[in-house]
Amino acid sequence: MDRRHTDREYESELDSLREQVLLMGARVEEMMTLALRAFSEQNTRLARRTIAHDRLVDAAEMQIDELCLRVLALRQPVASDLRFITTTLKLVTDLERIADLCVNLCERVGEFGDEAAFAVDGMITQVGGLAQSMVHDALDAFVVGDALKAEQVMDRDETVDRLHAEIIPELVSLMTKEPAAVQRSIRLISIAKYLERIADHATNIAEMVVFMVRGQDVRHMS
Repeated sequence: MDRRHTDREYESELDSLREQVLLMGARVEEMMTLALRAFSEQNTRLARRTIAHDRLVDAAEMQIDELCLRVLALRQPVASDLRFITTTLKLVTDLERIADLCVNLCERVGEFGDEAAFAVDGMITQVGGLAQSMVHDALDAFVVGDALKAEQVMDRDETVDRLHAEIIPELVSLMTKEPAAVQRSIRLISIAKYLERIADHATNIAEMVVFMVRGQDVRHMS
């Protein structure tokens, strides 16, 4: 077999893999945008429409996994190519879970009804914006192979954790003072947790980008 032909096929498979990851990432980012908008507007109809997008993300994850396993089996990649493929396998799992958390968020929004917003909603929106920017920048770092940008994403996770830690006592205090606020407060606590977990998944992606670029495992390091 012509070696050049084999190499062209291999490069085509890697390019296809990159394109599929970009498409899946774009879909997840769109879900985040719509979910946060549904929350800020208390738009239950938009929340339901956003939930329907999850099936496309699930299908993308399965297609990417299949292509990664085929490349591993048939091409036996090494060095940077191997790190790219193994990073991709882990990355799509985090993207799929981010999409699931967007679904969870939208389900809570669908339970709001005509309830009045609380002042703490603004803090939750701030956490959502930070988590969304972390997802975007982590994916961008993956695309361009920028380990420094990935490290900056990891650093921002502390800000999300701090804001999340401030939100919970606020809502607990509100529930103590106003029993009528209990149901909405419980939903808001869940939403805040979903957003904090999205930031964690963005951090996971960023850590994998550092590994892909430098070959350095930075997980579980302070």
